Amino acid sequence: MRTLLITGPGGSGRTTVAAATALGAARAGVKTLVLSADRTDTLGTALGVRTGATPVRVTPALTAWRPDTAAGFRDDLAGFQDRASTVLDLLGASRLDPEEVTPLPGAEELTLLRALRDAALADGDDPHELLVVDLPPTPQALALLALPEELRRYLRRLLPPERQAARALRPVLGRLAGVPMPAEWLYDTTARWDMELAAVEAVLADPHTAVRLVAEPGPAGDDALRDARLGLALRGLSVESLVANRVLPEEAADGGLLSGLVTQQRKSLVEWGEARTVAHLGRDPRGEDDLTALAVPGVNPAVPPVEWPVADRLADDGVLVWHIPLPGAIRDDLDLIRRGDELLVTAGPFRRIVPLPSALRRCTVAGAALRENELRVRFAPDPTLWPRTR
Repeated sequence: MRTLLITGPGGSGRTTVAAATALGAARAGVKTLVLSADRTDTLGTALGVRTGATPVRVTPALTAWRPDTAAGFRDDLAGFQDRASTVLDLLGASRLDPEEVTPLPGAEELTLLRALRDAALADGDDPHELLVVDLPPTPQALALLALPEELRRYLRRLLPPERQAARALRPVLGRLAGVPMPAEWLYDTTARWDMELAAVEAVLADPHTAVRLVAEPGPAGDDALRDARLGLALRGLSVESLVANRVLPEEAADGGLLSGLVTQQRKSLVEWGEARTVAHLGRDPRGEDDLTALAVPGVNPAVPPVEWPVADRLADDGVLVWHIPLPGAIRDDLDLIRRGDELLVTAGPFRRIVPLPSALRRCTVAGAALRENELRVRFAPDPTLWPRTR
């Protein structure tokens, strides 16, 4: 299945573009599922149907789904209370009833990730060929896309998998230490979460997954796109296309009140270059006819993956060079920290902890430079670890 993640600045019309993209693909004969976790039914408003926890058929080839955040959160909490019943009883804790539970901040994001995983990995008699995901606004979307990798890292640090090998010794260790050891349910829950997060990571890392950016041309859109491209590159995600939404017609520049706005849009469109334009309809699009009139671009059949290659310069310079693409990065906003077998990369407001390729783990960092929108990190072989050649 092809997965297309759609995001953009708040108010840029990304949900409308997601709906129009999904509808266009479905009309081209591609069996499509469009997914959103917005608490308000913005997706349904654009499609002209009501969407919710039960997938709804919009056209013969298009299905829309908006998972119920509250229900998913209640189910997760109920399951946790059941598994932790012994600990809760020991502490004298009072259990929560499902009726009094409301979603906490972050519940929408977790619900969307789980739905993304379920939809992308579904294997039925008539599977979807394209999954269009209406992500939150760009800052929240980038945090959401980083969540699976970061949560898995936290879980591995807090409860390393190798500790599970000592299950038979836990009662003995508990008596020796004089404190209760982690219960079996905790390790089982951790393993289940790790498996679910790994499945989401696999979907995001799949070569058939890409991002469509939506922005309204103008100074605010310029800044938002610069950050979005940098954040997505740091996560290793490909940008399938850039959609300039709500572009005003040239006639609006003829001395009218909108002439200044048209001038701003023209300037941004020149700078964006490869952007696909979607005209302003003069109203909020609603229903299939309006979405078709937007004429959003079709889904690109193939997008080059984001690669972080290691160049062998040992013969010439005595180093290996790791090329990390960071479009729009500013030298003064970059920071690198080597810690063990990981590299902590900070680029502007974004940060990622990246495992080093195996060859670089036997090297020391010899310098770094920003060249042509690439961070090039030089690694020199560590004589104590590097294989000797005669």
